Amino acid sequence: MTDSPADQGIDAPESELWKLRVAAARGEKTPISTGGWLRIATRSLALIALLLIFVPLHYLYRILRYGSPFPMLFLRYAARVCGCKVVVHGVHLKRDVFYVANHISWVDILAMAGASGTAFVAKAELAEAPVVGWLASLNRTVYVKRENRLGVAEQINALKEALADNWAVTVFPEGTTTDGHSLLPFKSSMLSVLEPPPAEVLVQPVMLDYNSVAEWIGWVGDETGLNNAKRVLARRGSFTLHMHFLEPFSPEDIRGRKAIAAEARKRIEEALCKALGKPVREFAHNVPPIRYNAPKGAQGVGVKIHDPAEEDAG
Repeated sequence: MTDSPADQGIDAPESELWKLRVAAARGEKTPISTGGWLRIATRSLALIALLLIFVPLHYLYRILRYGSPFPMLFLRYAARVCGCKVVVHGVHLKRDVFYVANHISWVDILAMAGASGTAFVAKAELAEAPVVGWLASLNRTVYVKRENRLGVAEQINALKEALADNWAVTVFPEGTTTDGHSLLPFKSSMLSVLEPPPAEVLVQPVMLDYNSVAEWIGWVGDETGLNNAKRVLARRGSFTLHMHFLEPFSPEDIRGRKAIAAEARKRIEEALCKALGKPVREFAHNVPPIRYNAPKGAQGVGVKIHDPAEEDAG
């Protein structure tokens, strides 16, 4: 990947490019170039065209049968329209499976749903993101309000219904999105659905790797969903998401949600370190809703000078 304003769809000189990426993480709006706006408009029109094709097919199918394949197909092509080319590694279970994945971007939801047809648990902020939230909702995303502790039981019930309805559910136990070079502690509250585990359900860890574009794609810090969506849609060409379906395990063999979360995180961290060619780093942003405080000296988007040589090596 080349770090140029034309490639990023940003209206700024090249010397300012990374500074604007850092500013986005602080919550500032990113200036989009004319070319970037054209790509946003073109991709938006393409998404509308997909909707006009797949939504009627979905509802027509539902008249005759339950379990329409069209949301999965729509989201698969929607991810591609947004610029995401998915490369799948490993074999994913198709039913009675609880995917546990690391989380970098709203694109994760489109890509994983397109690849496996899974339903999701995602942070409630995603539901408010223009277009993206609605797209995710097509595949029965269960939105979690991280600060709503009293609503955990209700969310677990929604999870059970989604698991029974879709056969596959994905949870992002970090509780937020990162920069693709970090891995937060896994919160086990949404794994309560596995206590006790439903009959025949397996847990399959999934490692998502955007490689050299992860820091650009990642939705971190105080950036709004709208600004992140604009930055992603304004990009020239495509980027690759390597989706690694790791070896599944039975929650019967690893009892308790905390033990399940720890085992899934261990496997994902090992795979991510292998993909990066280096250890994961501490996440550089505080995340108060999940009580995460960035360690002093942590590096990442918003606090470090971008090094293209390091990026290419990763």
